[in-house]
Amino acid sequence: MAMTKCATPFSGTAEQESQIIKLIHEIKDEKGSLMRILQEAQEIYGYLPIEVQTMIARELNIPLEKIYGVVTFYSQFSLTPKGKYQIAVCMGTACYVRGAGVILDKFRKILGITGDEVTPDGLFSINDCRCIGACGLAPVITINEDVYGRLSSTGEEVEEILSKYKE
Repeated sequence: MAMTKCATPFSGTAEQESQIIKLIHEIKDEKGSLMRILQEAQEIYGYLPIEVQTMIARELNIPLEKIYGVVTFYSQFSLTPKGKYQIAVCMGTACYVRGAGVILDKFRKILGITGDEVTPDGLFSINDCRCIGACGLAPVITINEDVYGRLSSTGEEVEEILSKYKE
């Protein structure tokens, strides 16, 4: 199993590590504790880099491959850091046929990142997503909890939208 290393350097703190180790020792004998530990670790770090997975494997005395297998199986877990502002471009059918691909490309070009990266300033990350259920507003994007719909198929609003978050 090939484990990928994130391009962004890991910068965890001793305080974060002690929080996870404390939780592990409190609940490690409970049924299903691995999922809760991984969820808490992601909450603390924002993602689950290999360094955090290694620490969890060591503290639980289970193979790293098992941790990695769980983390890569469930879509709720991320191996890469996320930006302060997480952009999701809906690629459901209605959005796609109305230009979501062009909008996604425009965001990526302006930000200089792909789906598994975060901008160097830590502000933005971007990904495409399945239908978000707002087909009447297609094409639709979300930035954290903010929804932007009825965007033009040329993505002309992208720079203006981003400027709201850069301030």
